[in-house]
Amino acid sequence: MARTRENRFKKYDGGDPLAPPVDLAEALDAIGEDVMAGYSPERAMREFLRRGGQDQAGLDELARKVAERRRELLQKNNLDGTLREVRELLDKAVLEERKQLARDAMMDDADRAFREMQLENLSPTTAAAVSELSDYDWQSPEARAAYEEIKDLLGRELLDQRFKGMKDALENATDADRAAINEMLRDLNEMLAKHARGEDTPEDFADFMAKHGDFFPENPQTIDELLDTMAQRAAAAQRMMNSMTPEQRRELMELSAQAFGSPELMDQLGQLDANLQALRPGEDWGGSERFDGDQGMGLGDGTGVLQDLADLDDLAEQLAQSYNGSRMDDVDLDKLARQLGDQAAVDARTLQELEKALRDSGTLKRGSDGQLKLTPKAMRQLGKALLKDVAQRMSGRQGQRDMNKAGAAGERSGATREWQFGDTEPWDLPRTVLNGVGRRATDRTDTRLLAIDDVEVQETEARTQACVALLVDTSFSMAMDGRWVPMKRTALALHTLVRSRFRGDHLQLIGFGRHAEVMDIEQLTALDARWDKGTNLHHALLLANRHFRKHPNAQPVLLIVTDGEPTSHLEASGEVYFSYPPHPVTIANAVRELDNSRRMGAQTTFFRLGDDPGLARFIEQMAQRVDGRMVSPELDDLGAAVVGSYLGSRDAGRPGGMLGGTMSAMRSAYGDIFGGRGYWAD
Repeated sequence: MARTRENRFKKYDGGDPLAPPVDLAEALDAIGEDVMAGYSPERAMREFLRRGGQDQAGLDELARKVAERRRELLQKNNLDGTLREVRELLDKAVLEERKQLARDAMMDDADRAFREMQLENLSPTTAAAVSELSDYDWQSPEARAAYEEIKDLLGRELLDQRFKGMKDALENATDADRAAINEMLRDLNEMLAKHARGEDTPEDFADFMAKHGDFFPENPQTIDELLDTMAQRAAAAQRMMNSMTPEQRRELMELSAQAFGSPELMDQLGQLDANLQALRPGEDWGGSERFDGDQGMGLGDGTGVLQDLADLDDLAEQLAQSYNGSRMDDVDLDKLARQLGDQAAVDARTLQELEKALRDSGTLKRGSDGQLKLTPKAMRQLGKALLKDVAQRMSGRQGQRDMNKAGAAGERSGATREWQFGDTEPWDLPRTVLNGVGRRATDRTDTRLLAIDDVEVQETEARTQACVALLVDTSFSMAMDGRWVPMKRTALALHTLVRSRFRGDHLQLIGFGRHAEVMDIEQLTALDARWDKGTNLHHALLLANRHFRKHPNAQPVLLIVTDGEPTSHLEASGEVYFSYPPHPVTIANAVRELDNSRRMGAQTTFFRLGDDPGLARFIEQMAQRVDGRMVSPELDDLGAAVVGSYLGSRDAGRPGGMLGGTMSAMRSAYGDIFGGRGYWAD
């Protein structure tokens, strides 16, 4: 029964047990922003994990703490702790012996003089002095005890290098204890030698642990676990020796022969190191570190610090996530908690959960090319967030609650749909209540009478149907002048509005640089900045007019976002002609297609980005030619400007709506929604 309880319960690993699941909203916003700036979704996710959230430490912060911890260990400690301790014991032994010689009145003067001469002429080197006194006949019991403590200390330190905690465990050890250690080392080396030859059996390991298990508090379950643990510490011990000065290494090697007063210990430890290196050659046996601190460390403590440094190096690599196939699950949380504390492990675990949620929640998917992509679900979520921002900007300037009041609803169609942010249609109560009943029936733990996801609203017939072409400039200057991301955000906001609120409208996105092409929203938002020169408005208008012809019964709406005059056009052969300054033929082709749009009844709005006076005059003339409008918003207001113009164009086509699309009518219906941030030009 006790065994069952041990399996059911474990140590609490930190974090708030009542904390809600990770919130993907902030991550999705940041990832979407980076994707629209040209990052791949994979890289965008990695960048968010590196930066972290508003209240969440990221990988960079954890990596900084790892680097600080590593620097602290190197700047705080040095490796001469054992040599200092041996020197102190040696000085104590010599001092006590001299006191005894001075006090002993019965000693022969010649013998006294000889002993004093031996002590006076000891080698200044600690190891040599200890060796010279190995056969000395101590007169002082205190001096003899101090000298014997040197041998005991060296033995315990050497064992502590290979077996953590042995230094303290063997303090005041008896001869029987030392004999048990020698027996364990002999049995261990014999087992490792058999393992190297492939002759060992599981019973050999079980017998060894039954006999010597007290020496291994890690409680390894297999010989491989035992090898991994011991090889890691032995390699750290070797790196510590490599980090010492040649003089320090030489002294320690000479002193080692004095350990426990027997060379057998060093023979067994040497054989153990050889076995471990042969069985685990992949460990770092040749590395070294530079310690600059004042706090001396013994051999065991120093080995532990070298192990800590190795752990920190592993964590730095794991947190960098720079290798192929890296995942947050690669981060060793136990090692992180051991080195930086429980809170660091909690932060890393949250990032792991966040990455898993992003991958498993339908936000990211891996395409046929093996790369992560934003899913349609993620695009909808991102679009809703952008549309909400647009709504707040517009309603804030009009004193309205939301932007959906810009277009009045028609008669009820009899259909219903899920409630979305900003909806003003009445609820369909029977469907809403039925959804709540179904939810509670499938999830007995959910006792809410109604949830927001249960709500459905009654759809209305749109009084007019629009055919919308959004033309966005994808030329070199858009990327160079920081207009790339606002352009994409605008396209996504408009796309989301049409797909969610005006699903009867026909929206086409057209990007135009040196040439033009029709793009779906996923392609446009993932589009990398293009460095080809050229603004082919002519080609874009050709595609827009083709879109209008496909929907003759809809109201054409032409929205053009650009920061430059047309500098390229499409030849009859299909080749692109480019000229800067703009060639008159290029201008003529663009004007001709714009006139074609007007003849089809298109309501046209130009959104001019930038402050070039020549561009302003040119676009204003183009807008006046087709009874259109020119809008000059700041980048932050581009989305609100485009969405507002789209809603105004729809409303203008309704019975009782705006007539002719004039600016005065627009202001009368909607107010100057861009007041203080750019201007309108009729």
